[in-house]
Amino acid sequence: MALPGREQIRSAVLRYIELPGAKFFRAIKFTPNGITILGFLITVVSAYLVGAGWLLAGGIVFLFAGGLDLMDGALARLTGSVSPFGAMLDSVFDRLSEAALFVGIAIFALRDDMSEDHQIFFITVLLLALIFSQVVSYLRARGEGLGVFTKGGIMTRPERVALLGVGLIVGQIEWFLLVIALVSCFTLFQRMFTIRDLLDKSG
Repeated sequence: MALPGREQIRSAVLRYIELPGAKFFRAIKFTPNGITILGFLITVVSAYLVGAGWLLAGGIVFLFAGGLDLMDGALARLTGSVSPFGAMLDSVFDRLSEAALFVGIAIFALRDDMSEDHQIFFITVLLLALIFSQVVSYLRARGEGLGVFTKGGIMTRPERVALLGVGLIVGQIEWFLLVIALVSCFTLFQRMFTIRDLLDKSG
C-alpha cells in the first residue's frame, strides 16, 4: 500500500529534478559520494538554523538538502558508478541527516518560550517520530539482509523529508512530527508484515 499518485510524482521528480541535477553535477565533475556528503553538511546547517529558532530558513535549507539526496543515486546510475559502498554511504548519511535535524528541532523546543506541558508534548512526539522513522528504515535494511527487497509503506523517507520541511516552513513542526510519528508507526507494521509475507513466499 502506497500513497495515491506516488508513482506519478516520483516519475515527475525523476524527469524534472533528479536527471537535470545529476547531469549538472556530472558536468562539474562531482561524484555521487560527494553529493551524499554535501547533502549531509547542508542538513547540519539546516539543523543549526532550526536550533537557533530560524524555522523558515531551516526548512528551506532542509528541503534543498533533501533535493540533493535525490541526485546521488541518479548520478551514480548516469555515470555507471553504482557501488555497494556508495549505497551503504547513502543509507548511513540519510540516517545521520535525519538525526541531525531532529537534534536541531529538540534544541529549538528546549530554548523556545513554551509551557512545560507543551514542551513535554513536543519532545515526546519528536522522539516517537524519530524512533518509528528509524525502525521503518531498519526494516528495509533487515529485509534486504534476509533476501527480501521492499520499499513499501505510506511513510517512507521522501514523505518524511517533505513533511519535516513543510512543517518547519509553516511553523507548526510539532503537529507535522505527530503525523510522522503516527503514520510511521503504521508503516512499521505494514512493512513488517509485507516482509513476513515475502519471506513465506520465498520459503
